[in-house]
Amino acid sequence: MIQHKAYQFRLYPDEEQKIFISKTIGCSRFVYNHFLALWNETYSKTGKGLTYHACSAMLPQMKQTEETIWLKEVDSIALQSSVMHLADSFSRFFKKQNNKPQFKSKKNPVQSYTTKNVNNSIAILGNRMKLPKLGYVKCAKSQEPKGRILHATIRKKGSGKFFVSLLCEEEIRQLPKTNAAIGVDLGITDFAILSDGQKFDNHRFTSKMEKKLKREQRKLSRRALLAKQKGIDLFDAKNYQKQKRKVARLHEKVMNQRNDFLNKLSTEIIKNNDIICMEDLNTKGMLRNRKLAKSITDVSWSSFVAKLEYKAEWYGREIIKISRWFPSSQLCSECGHQDGKKSLDIRHWTCSNCHTHHDRDINASKNILAEGLRIKSLV
Repeated sequence: MIQHKAYQFRLYPDEEQKIFISKTIGCSRFVYNHFLALWNETYSKTGKGLTYHACSAMLPQMKQTEETIWLKEVDSIALQSSVMHLADSFSRFFKKQNNKPQFKSKKNPVQSYTTKNVNNSIAILGNRMKLPKLGYVKCAKSQEPKGRILHATIRKKGSGKFFVSLLCEEEIRQLPKTNAAIGVDLGITDFAILSDGQKFDNHRFTSKMEKKLKREQRKLSRRALLAKQKGIDLFDAKNYQKQKRKVARLHEKVMNQRNDFLNKLSTEIIKNNDIICMEDLNTKGMLRNRKLAKSITDVSWSSFVAKLEYKAEWYGREIIKISRWFPSSQLCSECGHQDGKKSLDIRHWTCSNCHTHHDRDINASKNILAEGLRIKSLV
């Protein structure tokens, strides 16, 4: 089956290439903000917005105008992509899939632009990557893209590191059938509890780094205050910018650790099971609980579910989601007796009907599996 698959590589551009990447990012941001303002103005006057084709047709004129002639210096496809992203944002907004598009800021920790592969303008040759207008850029080649490269997104992160994400179109073969099904209960103490009794620890990546993060963020705040007292703009305050990159590197390390854990666990579950049953969690609603919000954010349930879903689509597996209101923690997985609601501090209980002693989480995952298989039998 032909699927889209992304690959990410670290880039090591030279000084000239760094300047060009920053210039392209700035021009792409300018084009996006310019047409967003024009779009909003047109809508307020006529009640109708613009279209991608209308905005795209204005770009050549902007390149001829004296005030914006500098747009000629960068990759033209990157500017077109910026307009396309704006049109897509409005399209999703009208479908109520996301909020109204906002103006982009150069203060955002991650800055990027996207370009397409036209006439083999994007290619990997050894430890160097060919990119439009940039030429050959040194990269850390950790894997080999197998399909046709569609486009590349070049990112500059707050840590000062450069990355490129390649979207490829390639043939992905489905995994052999295992004839196995599993129930997955997501938690905070243990990240994932499977119906076969396996428990996967919640590594608390943010919590482990919290003390160091707080210390470095306090330093950042002090340097910002010092720059303000001296009347120096934060973009020109070298000590502030240096500390800002240090904080960004810590956040990046936490994110990388979490992503590595989620990728490995989701791949293991997908490889070993044909059917994965899990609750349809209302993560946004749960984040309103101030006592649990920080822990829920750290475990990244939404990211884990997203990884399971796209890998299941790739490899021919099935995800069955059961209702968030299903009383998985109240039912006895042995006899089906509903023993009432239990507070979170109760981790083990004994069924009042059949007297089976249960681990709360393993019992819940068994009930999730049973309910998922019941739903599947009805389809």
